Amino acid sequence: GAGASDFPAAAGGAEFVKRPDSPDNSRMPKVYGLQWDIAWEDKPANFARIDRLLGGAGIEAGSLVVLPEMFSTGFSMNVGAIAEGQAKPAEAYLQSVARRYGVHMLGGVVNVGDDGWGRNQAVVYAPDGAEICRYDKIHPFTLGGESAHYAAGGRIEMFDWGGMKVCPLICYDLRFPEVFRAAVRMGAQAFVVIANWPNRRENHWTTLLAARAIENQAYVIGVNRSGTDPSHVYSGRSMIIDPHGAILADGGNDEGIIDAELRREIVTKWRDEFPALNDMTHS
Repeated sequence: GAGASDFPAAAGGAEFVKRPDSPDNSRMPKVYGLQWDIAWEDKPANFARIDRLLGGAGIEAGSLVVLPEMFSTGFSMNVGAIAEGQAKPAEAYLQSVARRYGVHMLGGVVNVGDDGWGRNQAVVYAPDGAEICRYDKIHPFTLGGESAHYAAGGRIEMFDWGGMKVCPLICYDLRFPEVFRAAVRMGAQAFVVIANWPNRRENHWTTLLAARAIENQAYVIGVNRSGTDPSHVYSGRSMIIDPHGAILADGGNDEGIIDAELRREIVTKWRDEFPALNDMTHS
């Protein structure tokens, strides 16, 4: 498998070590995941849909709110039409919602690099509206034509949420356990996987989310879209899975919001009780 050096991290990463710190019993805010039938290449329509979903959800301040991959457009290869450009409407929307609710907002956006290629990104804004993380999808989905329009990222990124180290990843990345392993070596305690994952491979989605949680002794939050686009049907099945592989929330197939409370001490306690990660090889 690939080592951490194959996927450079943002500054501050560290090798995984068993730490003797005492459990932190302070309650963390919830994580929320939104799934809906994303309006095709129609950013204002998707902003309005999200506003309606959030409006009745009683979102707690300090929480982490997660939207799917390319949440404002759907999984489009039309980079020129959907890229954020100078106005950056989807990013401005995420930032405004973060401030409005006092939450961390994570969602998928498209930008264009200096090389003219698209970048399929996950971006995170803090409750004060500050950008705290931006991740470029490491594995474009070649079978779906993504690698012909989007450049591959080369760095694992993380952000701190309530003292928990969270690593954002995107859709096809889920099939590559070496990326998750590298992130764990750098201290990741939770993963957020945002996606447009078609229903024909729904079983792969649910199985791999659980596997990544179990093998890395970490929370995994998978947030997928529902509905249809011009090419695919999507079954939703957004899920929150704990470090033991237990399903804390499952969004089913319809529009809605999943939520669960994450507790950092569950990660540290399980890693101490069953220190499998200390037996990782570095080959």
